[in-house]
Amino acid sequence: MNDRQLMNKAADNIRILAASMVEKAKSGHPGGAMGGADFVNVLFSEFLIFDPDSPRWPGRDRFFLDPGHMSPMLYSQLAMIGKYSMEDLQNFRQWGSCTPGHPEVDVERGVENTSGPLGQGHTYAVGAAIAAKFLAHRFGWMMSQTIYAYISDGGIQEEISQGAGRIAGHLGLDNLVMFYDSNNVQLSTKVEEVSSEDIAMKYRAWGWHIIEVDGHDVEALRKALSEAKAIVGKPTLIIGHTVMGKGAISSDGGSGEDRISTHGQPLSKAGICMETTIKSLGGDPSNPFVIFPEVEQLYRSRLEELRELSRARKTEENRWRAEHPELSCKYDAWFANELPAIDWESIEQKPNQATRSASATVLAKLSESVENMIVTSADLSNSDKTDGFLKHTHAMRKGDFSGAFLQMGVSELTMACLTIGMALHGGVTAASGTFFVFSDYMKPAIRMAALMELPVKFIWTHDAFRVGEDGPTHEPVEHEAQIRLLEKLQNHSGENAMLVLRPADAIETTIAWQMAIENRKTPTALILSRQDIADLPASAQGRYNDATKARYGAYVVEADENPEIVLLASGSEVSTLAEAAKLLRAEGHRLQIVSVPSEGLFAKQAESYRESVLPRSMKKFGLTAGLPVNLLSLVGDESAIWGLNSFGFSAPYKVLDEKLGFTPEQVAARIKEQLTR
Repeated sequence: MNDRQLMNKAADNIRILAASMVEKAKSGHPGGAMGGADFVNVLFSEFLIFDPDSPRWPGRDRFFLDPGHMSPMLYSQLAMIGKYSMEDLQNFRQWGSCTPGHPEVDVERGVENTSGPLGQGHTYAVGAAIAAKFLAHRFGWMMSQTIYAYISDGGIQEEISQGAGRIAGHLGLDNLVMFYDSNNVQLSTKVEEVSSEDIAMKYRAWGWHIIEVDGHDVEALRKALSEAKAIVGKPTLIIGHTVMGKGAISSDGGSGEDRISTHGQPLSKAGICMETTIKSLGGDPSNPFVIFPEVEQLYRSRLEELRELSRARKTEENRWRAEHPELSCKYDAWFANELPAIDWESIEQKPNQATRSASATVLAKLSESVENMIVTSADLSNSDKTDGFLKHTHAMRKGDFSGAFLQMGVSELTMACLTIGMALHGGVTAASGTFFVFSDYMKPAIRMAALMELPVKFIWTHDAFRVGEDGPTHEPVEHEAQIRLLEKLQNHSGENAMLVLRPADAIETTIAWQMAIENRKTPTALILSRQDIADLPASAQGRYNDATKARYGAYVVEADENPEIVLLASGSEVSTLAEAAKLLRAEGHRLQIVSVPSEGLFAKQAESYRESVLPRSMKKFGLTAGLPVNLLSLVGDESAIWGLNSFGFSAPYKVLDEKLGFTPEQVAARIKEQLTR
């Protein structure tokens, strides 16, 4: 073990760098970063296992930061192992910098997750730990890794910590070690002013092993980490009692520690003397962006130790590969995000069924075809039909991760973050299911999945007012408009931030799932019906061939010669248009019917294709069970869209169809009105 004095000096070095970054940027959060320096220094210099020359090595330990505002601590720590230069630290929070205000996932630099919204980061760690357990069951010691998480008082207070703590304890995730930076200071108050709960007792009740230490005592931290790694059958929470602004000295020469004011602004604005503080920590105020020579040597030695460990590990891995060639190929394929060959056309769908049921049929196929797929549901698997995946697998449970299904209980936000954590870990394909209306609980995580460009799959059923008797609390109206905004938003790679698919019938659902599975660039939303839907009319080439055109985001389902009007919709409304069209054709009208499962994908098609599907010169009529704005950019005239501008109502869905104007007869009448305008 390293000398205590040297370890304290290294932690002080991190404090100087973190405080100086915030000072130079004129914004940021220095206090917590200074308080947490001792733990991260011990972790990175003596415990965290990684390959310095192969950052994406699947078997590495992973460190998930929850309080993203403590990025100065993370960047300063990663600078110690050569991931950031002093120039990078000086460019903190600046345009084009690799050190943004809150960390953004960058595995090459050691940043395992984007963090900022408190509570999510440590929940990603729980998801990663679940993925690691799932993979360890299949690959054995190749996944003998530890997942570390770092959480602050704010993260503990966020409601999601309940879901993360409960499921981690319930599953006995002994590969998870979380450090709780308990400094009793928040941005606006002391913790004691807003909370009096017993954190240790709470986590102990969830089945965690608890260790309490002085968060600045190197020996205590070492002992705690060693103890945590030896625990079997439980995750470990290390409660480290730390001091906000550790080492800060005020302008009057007194202590500047334990102040609310040092949490969220440069120290100089909080009455702290930067010059005196840096000097007392062993630095040079005129040149604070320096790694002390002895600290540099400390980490140089650590990196060489890790290289030796990596060489020995690679030798063992090569021996394992030689003994298990098939598993070796599978291991590489899974972590390379390679997909197995799937005969999508062979999936037999029952006619005229709900798209949630069609999804269940596809999931049954995927459960035997995609061996590294994990599906979760928030206590709705027999209703959102994710239980189709259970046809060829079973649920995970403590001590048994041979199954590929996770029964989450009622915790939609936690579930979404767990799938994000699984995706961040790598080696698995993650999907989650619930009712569409409950996507409201998941919005913060959906946005983060989109920002991180993670290919998680969100399965949302009961997609419209046709939920029926359950009434407006369970009937999504505005939700599709909200989710489709992510189709209009670009991620940092220039792609639509999310692929949103609302298939129109059972066969289109198969194609939608194919698109979702093959989408490795962004999250995918599958929005599915509760009620049965009539199959759309098929051309001479067959319905499956027709539905493959859903890949273009929108396509012509059927068209009369020289149509007078284009009728367009997504989901179950397309079949309503098809029924209305029969009535209109009987009166001599000529029509073109278009299914638009993904407006965002359609917008990316060539102009010539878009013109063939939705000719600009032709009248249009849009039908949506959501807000009319869902189709406004395609129709161009809100008066030509029939949708729902109010919350829903409680009644059988066929009654609602009639009361709200969605029967084929009512829709046909509105189309005729549009034709006469």
